[in-house]
Amino acid sequence: MTSNTIVGAGLGVALLAAVAGTAFAEDTPKLTELSPDGKDACFGRVYDAAHLKVHPNQKVGRIFFYYGSDPVSHPNEEPSSGPSGYNGFMATTVRGAKKPEWVGGWCGKGDPQSSELHCGMECDRTMALLNVDEKGRLIVSGVHRNLNLDAGAEDELGEKEYAKQALGTEDDGFRLDRMPTQTCKAEFARIDPVDPALGAPLRERLKPDQPFCYGRDYDAAHLDSHPDQLTHTIRVFRGPIELASFAKGGDPASWPSGADIAVSLTTRRNAAEVTQTYSCDGEADQWRCVASGKTSDFSCDIAAKEIYLRRGANGTMMLANPNSSLPIIDLCSKTAEGETASDDKVYRLEPMPQSACMP
Repeated sequence: MTSNTIVGAGLGVALLAAVAGTAFAEDTPKLTELSPDGKDACFGRVYDAAHLKVHPNQKVGRIFFYYGSDPVSHPNEEPSSGPSGYNGFMATTVRGAKKPEWVGGWCGKGDPQSSELHCGMECDRTMALLNVDEKGRLIVSGVHRNLNLDAGAEDELGEKEYAKQALGTEDDGFRLDRMPTQTCKAEFARIDPVDPALGAPLRERLKPDQPFCYGRDYDAAHLDSHPDQLTHTIRVFRGPIELASFAKGGDPASWPSGADIAVSLTTRRNAAEVTQTYSCDGEADQWRCVASGKTSDFSCDIAAKEIYLRRGANGTMMLANPNSSLPIIDLCSKTAEGETASDDKVYRLEPMPQSACMP
């Protein structure tokens, strides 16, 4: 498992797919070899230019191993599924890379009589074998070259591309020094820095039993400077109908999964307000909302008509419409097929009083 970004589409609209997990599983034995006091432990090393010059086949310039609660995950929109049980995390930065790649897994003793620890990952893969030497340093061995690649990458990529993407032939037998836990947390934070201006995720800001209203009215000056934008006004909200629907069939523990929202808008061509309902689920750092037939009759399958909601800076909400999924046009028309052709792809919406969203 690596920290990959899966593009959802739209300007900057992406899903961060990362392994979730916030604590040790209750039945996971504590490894006193790594942490004599039972607390989180950090080991790391940054190789200098002299070392790398002597080891030309070593790609890794920085490596950190963290034993403890998840140092990677940060607030997202997916319902909490509880701790993953992962207790070992390794971040490696190869020469020339701007940020680390990471893997997470489970570490424990394979042989009770041995001091060696085994860290495994999903798909029955090995992350590393761990030993602590007489000076308290962590010896990391058994590292496979495809550590940060998918299983079977060697066959899928071909020899040349695999050699380019895989770790080097000397990337093994790392000797790491014990470091403060904050050093590891700072290293893992380089993977996907959190913008503090974004604040809490939408699923925390927007409660399952409370209405909300976000919107924007575009003035003449804006529309003159964006001649290809059709939207004149737009509202995204949950009102009495949406609240009642969730109260009847939704599960607050899985919020925002199953949450209905409504989107109302007017266009330059039509001052009459059109409203469409969507059903949402949390996916990584955004809500994926699929058009619903609850408020409209459709002559086509609208299951692929999706919009995305994401928290914006300073309390705003971002709405992405990458594939013609807003009722700016007839969702069943030929014009609505494929990517959004007009300049109606991404909206920055401000919080509004509920009265601004109600008829």
